[in-house]
Amino acid sequence: MSEPITLNVGGKLYTTSLSTLTSFPDSMLGAMFSGKIPTKKDSQGNCFIDRDGKIFRYILNFLRTSHLDLPEDFQEMGLLRREVDFYQIQPLIEALQEKEVELSKAEKNAMLNITLDQKTQTVHFTVREAPQIYSLSSSNMEVFSARIFSTSCLFLKLLGSKLYYCFNGNLSSISSYLQDPNHLTLDWVASVEGLPEEEYTRQNLKRLWVVPDNKQINSFQVFVEEVLKIAMSDGFCIDSSHPHTSDFMNNKIIRLIRYK
Repeated sequence: MSEPITLNVGGKLYTTSLSTLTSFPDSMLGAMFSGKIPTKKDSQGNCFIDRDGKIFRYILNFLRTSHLDLPEDFQEMGLLRREVDFYQIQPLIEALQEKEVELSKAEKNAMLNITLDQKTQTVHFTVREAPQIYSLSSSNMEVFSARIFSTSCLFLKLLGSKLYYCFNGNLSSISSYLQDPNHLTLDWVASVEGLPEEEYTRQNLKRLWVVPDNKQINSFQVFVEEVLKIAMSDGFCIDSSHPHTSDFMNNKIIRLIRYK
């Protein structure tokens, strides 16, 4: 092996060998490190490449092994594609195309599993009746929880574009609450009659909305109906081994499947 070379790629340092970098002479790296294209140096004297430093690890590992190895939850295919196009390593371009076909086939067949839970709890709050006059009040409140698992990461992204939390006067997509690409847990409450708006914020109570219909979800029936609508528009259907649609409201677990 040749002497080690340290690269600064977008601020991230990598150490490799000249033989690795020039293993594909017709690539951008092959041209850069064979002297055909001049290279830049950073303040430490390392070769500098103004590209994405995080993604470069997959490029470099391919140069070392001739295999494109990506994590199962990899979510940056678009960025990787752009970086692969820049470096112009033909076998890597082909390997990425094969990987995208493989992922596309895996996404077509999918499962969606939703576990529901509901409880009633008492909420206490103060009501302003007049300036400097307050009274203590309480009311029952429906609290909902839905644990969602899908083998399709793209479906959960779709769901995140339709369902929004209402909190502190703002709507925010549930996408930011994804535990990982395949799991999502939702916790929300139904509106409580007489509960001042500021009490939802003070007591950290989120409500759930469907957009762009601007429809609030105040019951499991509405939630299930909306999720079914979104899922079926994406090709899912009811798993025949689980309850019929008309019986969904009486069950704690909903399962849908998609075959394409």
